[in-house]
Amino acid sequence: MTLLRLGPDALHASRFALSPLAETLSQLTRLRHELAGPAASLQGQALGRWLDADPFADGLVRLVTATKYLPDFVAIPPTGMRTRLEDELVAMRAVTDPQAWETLTEAQKFAWASEGIGWADTTNVTTKAADVFARCWAQFVEPDWPRRRAIMERDIRHRAGVLAISGWKHALDGMSAGVLWVGHDSIQFSTQTFADRQIGDTGLVFVPHTGPRGQWTCESPPRVALVYPARGTLASVPEATGGVARLLGHRRAQIAVTLRTPATPSQLAALLDVSLGTVSAHLATLRDAGVIASWRSGRAVYYELTDVGDELAKLVTGTCPPVTA
Repeated sequence: MTLLRLGPDALHASRFALSPLAETLSQLTRLRHELAGPAASLQGQALGRWLDADPFADGLVRLVTATKYLPDFVAIPPTGMRTRLEDELVAMRAVTDPQAWETLTEAQKFAWASEGIGWADTTNVTTKAADVFARCWAQFVEPDWPRRRAIMERDIRHRAGVLAISGWKHALDGMSAGVLWVGHDSIQFSTQTFADRQIGDTGLVFVPHTGPRGQWTCESPPRVALVYPARGTLASVPEATGGVARLLGHRRAQIAVTLRTPATPSQLAALLDVSLGTVSAHLATLRDAGVIASWRSGRAVYYELTDVGDELAKLVTGTCPPVTA
């Protein structure tokens, strides 16, 4: 197995961050896998047409979505919760051609669905790669970024709460297949055998993405990030159906089920693709009925289910045990 080893200073400095670049890679991986299936989405079809017409983009996407070792210039650790894609692409373009070729060669050794790296030009490799990721971001991620960000922020909020109460060991629970706390100072990153990484005093950065699976590390010494799938992928916004949902109203039922993880009104609006005014009106009704309660964290107001709301959400989703005589 592969371990990330953290001393006390590394643990103290570890934190969460967001990465538009990692989210773009996650979306590219999902769409690229769609193309291998029987029916691709409209976005998948658009990606397929582009890749058919652009050998460089086709080769790069094939490699980065089908290798156990990502080229360093597409796996850049983010700086914080406000990381911008523009800044990540600046760092990508700063990688020299010799460095790019070295890391591409290494990535090809661990690829299972790539056809070599003959597509890569000998000059301006990372400049062209940055252009590919910029286009992918603009076409496939940015239009849906508010909803994606809301999902990732909710995951971070949940894990930060667990961290504050129970420590990193429990904050990692359910993070991803193969990722778990080992011993007193290590995180198992993979069940495969690669060299362990010693995390320095800058700590480990945990970065969620909205894909259904997949984890990877981003390394730019001394910074190291672990990218993992967020709790609640893009497809996980609940559909509220059935008699209880009809009685409560579809949108209010959906909000109640979504609030099994606390959220702000703006996060709910993004997750459910409705206006903030619509969400606020439904929240007021649910609060007056004792279904939800609110609390403040800094400038943000979070809503969560009360005990009554939790039972109602179970009824809506059909997870409440049947009543027996």
